[in-house]
Amino acid sequence: MKRLSTSFPANFLWGGAIAANQAEGAWHEDGKGMSIADLNYIQTDLPLSKRYNAEPTKAQIEELMNNAGLNFTKRRGIDFYHTYAQDLKLLSQTQMNSFRTSIAWTRIFPNGDDPQPNQKGLEFYDRLFDTLLDNGMEPFVTISHYETPVNLSLKYGGWYSRKMVDDYLRFAETVMERYQSKVKYWLFLCQMNLITFEAFTNLAIPSDWTDNFWEAKFQGLHHQLVACARGYELGKKINQNFQLGFMTYDDVSYPASTNPEDVLANYQRNQRQSFLVPDVLLRGYYPGYILRYYKEQNFHIEMRDNDLDALKRNTQDYFSFSYYYTAVADAESVNAQDGWRRNPEIQQSDWGWGIDPIGLRTKLNMYWDRYQKPMIITENGFGAIDELKDGTVHDRYRINYLREHIRNILEAIQDGVEILGYYMWAPIDIVSCSSSEMSKRYGLVYVDLDDYGEGSGNRYIKDSFNWYKSVVQSNGADLG
Repeated sequence: MKRLSTSFPANFLWGGAIAANQAEGAWHEDGKGMSIADLNYIQTDLPLSKRYNAEPTKAQIEELMNNAGLNFTKRRGIDFYHTYAQDLKLLSQTQMNSFRTSIAWTRIFPNGDDPQPNQKGLEFYDRLFDTLLDNGMEPFVTISHYETPVNLSLKYGGWYSRKMVDDYLRFAETVMERYQSKVKYWLFLCQMNLITFEAFTNLAIPSDWTDNFWEAKFQGLHHQLVACARGYELGKKINQNFQLGFMTYDDVSYPASTNPEDVLANYQRNQRQSFLVPDVLLRGYYPGYILRYYKEQNFHIEMRDNDLDALKRNTQDYFSFSYYYTAVADAESVNAQDGWRRNPEIQQSDWGWGIDPIGLRTKLNMYWDRYQKPMIITENGFGAIDELKDGTVHDRYRINYLREHIRNILEAIQDGVEILGYYMWAPIDIVSCSSSEMSKRYGLVYVDLDDYGEGSGNRYIKDSFNWYKSVVQSNGADLG
């Protein structure tokens, strides 16, 4: 009989996660080109729960490229491009043994399809990964984290075009070859199921590129799935020891009622929204539910025979996902393009995100039962408005959030779920992905910059920093 674990594994990956586009800044230094993240700007005239990235038309993209009057916060980030050495030295005091970041595509290929890579970009990530290793942190690298070159979006509609697969694979091969001795854990694409809203962030398809934008989203997703499969094949040829995987964001909703129609509608939503990507990349084929959906919606998704062969041959090594909140869905909300409602049974953050630590244990068990593949929680964190007082932040609310989620990860491990690591988002304050705010803070370290880039830029340790240090040093035994 298999003996169940009662603690976190000895080789558990305790880490923190950021994205290049939210931290680095230096958006046009050393030959870097413009990415779609450089078009994101803060919308302070909207309520907190309504601040998220739009899905622009081609004309709007071009207008944003030339608009100097908007507050493009991600172009500044926290200046990690210049401060990474000091920041990583500080974060190493937590004794995190891993750190997740991404490679900005436009630092390596400024236009996405350049004939040669940008050497200054390659050299920057050499220095960054060396610094991580010198500080005892295993690099965990997302090859593309919402950093598609704007040029490829306007040139052929981003991931809607099959050409995107080849340009992405050329980029992926370049960085896997370059950093094969420094990076073992690779993640091909971030939160791939982000297609129902903010789809431009993931797919880079202008909203007026085709007459049927919803169909275009699923076509773009297919191309991403193929890119992961072919990227897996490339990666294993470069280094058999690579651990290669993908990422979704957990969006499994609860049924809003026990009405059978709501239960069915919610389950079908979860199939399309949360299960589709791992079903294909871990099982190696398209499930019947999505083929029926495409037929009923009259969607014509181009899938070539060699696409399907690549998917079948190259199932991924692990499944990773972000976990922030849960919601509920019913037949009415699902019919509104896979929408959801807030769960009245749980507390909400200031941004309307439902706080549900038990839900993480539920999802881990659900995914394990479905796939029997090792899992990594690649993002989990609490965005809040922090107050710097006397050189620190007393963020008990963040400690409570992280503690209860980690506690439920341990419960899942004791349920028999294989979990390789946990990456809290984010170990240092960075610009928010969805709202482009600096004031929506997640970090263990406070960065003295506001939404307009004003401030000293100094770093201050929060209470959560020392708490997480105790968690890591005790391998999850001391949750405080």
